[in-house]
Amino acid sequence: MSPLIVALIAGGVTLALSLTLPLAVKPLLVRLGIMDVPNARSSHERPVLRGLGLAVLLAMALGTGIALILFARPGWGGHAVWDALLVIGVGSLLAGLLGLTEDLRGLSVPVRSAALLLIAAGSAIGVLVAADGETGLGHGPGLSGLAGTGLEGLSLPLWGSALLVAYAVLFISSYINVANFMDGLNGISGFHGVIAGLTFAACGAFVDMPWLLAAGLILAAGFAGFLPWNLTKPGAFLGDVGSYLLGGATALTSFAALVAGAPLLATIGPMVIYFGDVGVTLAKRVRAGKRWDEPHKEHTYQRIQQLGYSHVQASGITAACTLAASLLGLASFFTGLWGTLFLLAGGLAVLVVYLALPKLLPHRA
Repeated sequence: MSPLIVALIAGGVTLALSLTLPLAVKPLLVRLGIMDVPNARSSHERPVLRGLGLAVLLAMALGTGIALILFARPGWGGHAVWDALLVIGVGSLLAGLLGLTEDLRGLSVPVRSAALLLIAAGSAIGVLVAADGETGLGHGPGLSGLAGTGLEGLSLPLWGSALLVAYAVLFISSYINVANFMDGLNGISGFHGVIAGLTFAACGAFVDMPWLLAAGLILAAGFAGFLPWNLTKPGAFLGDVGSYLLGGATALTSFAALVAGAPLLATIGPMVIYFGDVGVTLAKRVRAGKRWDEPHKEHTYQRIQQLGYSHVQASGITAACTLAASLLGLASFFTGLWGTLFLLAGGLAVLVVYLALPKLLPHRA
């Protein structure tokens, strides 16, 4: 059985579970009374069941478990083939469980922030342990078990590892919050998970990282299975369990891919629009003297929807810009320094256009 077959099996199982598990999870959520009641941040007008991200969490956890079992079989190359996937799976699970706790009982800001930092730090250290003292940064795959090929990567000094961990803690914890902020329209998080997952799967295919290929397909499949439940009546929302899972899985997979040697632009391409939307919106609020953490509907994707576009249309526009930035990032696999700078400029241009869309798009009745 080839690594590609293992990744496809894991992705297929995750998709099947994500499509069917809501049949069992929804009655539980109804009994618990977990409803999303419209507030100052909401773009919907009636209470909607939330927390269906629990089904996605279970589906991705089981899909990852299957991939780990198959990758760990004798003759598959030892720990370097699957331990990075284990770190991604555990870190994503912990992020989702933190969101589930927030859905069920709520958490104070200090407790939630401390938990996010601990998850991010533990995951980052886990990725570097999986790298076994080597990184593929700039030198090809460092986690894919290609010993003897000349592509093992380079050994990081202690200070370099410390800097990577510090970067990862800020990067992963921030993106979990970003994904939570951006989860405000039907379809937007599902589309994002599919695009991010397929982008990371492509990275894994390009640089022969089976664990990354599997992680990407599992992420894409998990959120693809959620979309029908989200987009059809009566609808259901991910809840914090799903948005934390999306942010954690995306950021952690991105960081692991970077450490393993995927180009920086390829690893952050799916995240440019989300980071840009949240960063610019919060900066504008602070400059206007408003509280940055106060509920609002001032994100670019929300302003697009307020022009008269449906949830799916506004989410689709955001997803199209994310896809464009992701494709530009993937193109960096095939370019040198100047080409990479050109692609970086292209990605920033996509972001600028996206942020300007509320002024560029026509109003719809």
